[in-house]
Amino acid sequence: MKRSAWRYIWSAQDIRRKLLVTLLILAIYRMVSHVPVPGANADVIGNLAAAGGAGGTLVGLLDLLSGGTVSRFSVLAMGVYPYITAQIIIQLLVPIVPSFQKRFADDPREGQKWMEKWTLILAIPMAALNAIGQINIFNQMASQSNLGFVISDFGLFGANWLSSWAIVISMTAGTMFAIWLGELISEFGIRNQGLSLIIFSGIVSRIPISIGSLLADEQNRWILITMMAVITTLTVFAIVYVQQGRRNIPVMYPGRRVGNRMSMPVKGTLPLMVNMAGMIPLIFAQSLLTFPAIVASFFTGAQSEWIQNIANSIYTTFSGQGNGYYIMYFIMVVGFTFFYTNVLFQQQNYGENLKKVGAQIPGVSRGAPTQKYLNKVLSRITLPGALFLGIVAVLPWLLSLVIPLAGQGDNLLLVSSAGLIIVVGVVRDLFFNIEADLKLHGYDDSLLVR
Repeated sequence: MKRSAWRYIWSAQDIRRKLLVTLLILAIYRMVSHVPVPGANADVIGNLAAAGGAGGTLVGLLDLLSGGTVSRFSVLAMGVYPYITAQIIIQLLVPIVPSFQKRFADDPREGQKWMEKWTLILAIPMAALNAIGQINIFNQMASQSNLGFVISDFGLFGANWLSSWAIVISMTAGTMFAIWLGELISEFGIRNQGLSLIIFSGIVSRIPISIGSLLADEQNRWILITMMAVITTLTVFAIVYVQQGRRNIPVMYPGRRVGNRMSMPVKGTLPLMVNMAGMIPLIFAQSLLTFPAIVASFFTGAQSEWIQNIANSIYTTFSGQGNGYYIMYFIMVVGFTFFYTNVLFQQQNYGENLKKVGAQIPGVSRGAPTQKYLNKVLSRITLPGALFLGIVAVLPWLLSLVIPLAGQGDNLLLVSSAGLIIVVGVVRDLFFNIEADLKLHGYDDSLLVR
């Protein structure tokens, strides 16, 4: 009798080692997430998050993105999002700057290494700017609410410049430490899943808090729990269904010569995924939407009144409150889905690769016409996938418009709607990675993902 897949996983030494290393590194990350920033008053930011309003909304949003580290004002309060912001900037520059584009066209593998190198370098100043912005924002919001200051006498060039710089450096170091842990997971644990698993661990750590919030409402407790179970189950089913969707393009491969005989052409398919970008557009959109509020915080205390007004207006717009924020969020998710899908697809260069092996799509000329045809098909099938991602991203807002009890917001989805897509995507990729490792060991019983 065959052993189960999970018993086989545990008996395979290298797979077991990868899983144990991954779990150990994630445990280290969660432990470090409880290390507070030196000189920070965690009670003030906790009260600020509970106070409601724009300040509470922004703190709650940042806390959700960081897996609860903002409410504790940990050294990991920024998570790995400065790295993702840096990645967005680099990827936006590649199609624009000819020298960057040529580097990828000449050697995609070396181009990818170059991108990873400069993304890591750019993440350092981005983390420092995020740290300063977060402190300024929280100090200003706490002061306006008469709660005191998260960090007293903060100023990089004031009397307390040494302690202020120490705080910024510690928060920057925390972000780089989280990125390093992610790289360790990708190298020694589950391959190419490091940063995704770091974000995943932060999101799932919020599940007990969400359940506790629902149970705290004694009057509607069981209604909320039932709604949470139904909505979460239906949303997960829809996410998996869309992520597994694909369009199979027929491809004819040339026959092979065996001696003096030529075999018949072989029919094959080229699968194009409905959602090739996966969860990346959500992370991009969340990171980019929080960045303007952080930049505006540098100017909210300006002496010029008109600069203050503009900064406060930008901060309010991107504070995670109001219909305008969710509309922007929806548009950015849809836009980033098309952008990232196009970036990934152009790197594959299917037109030239199919031409090199003599393959052809029936009725389409080889080379550039093939690439043009595939781009057209991909744009059509990406549209429903992008719209679906956008709808799920703003699902709590939509629920609040139609269901009175949806004031609980993201709690009705167990984690945030965007977080749910990330969780499902990471679990799916994790299972595919494990299944690939099992196949390398000769295990062919299809028990994991179908």
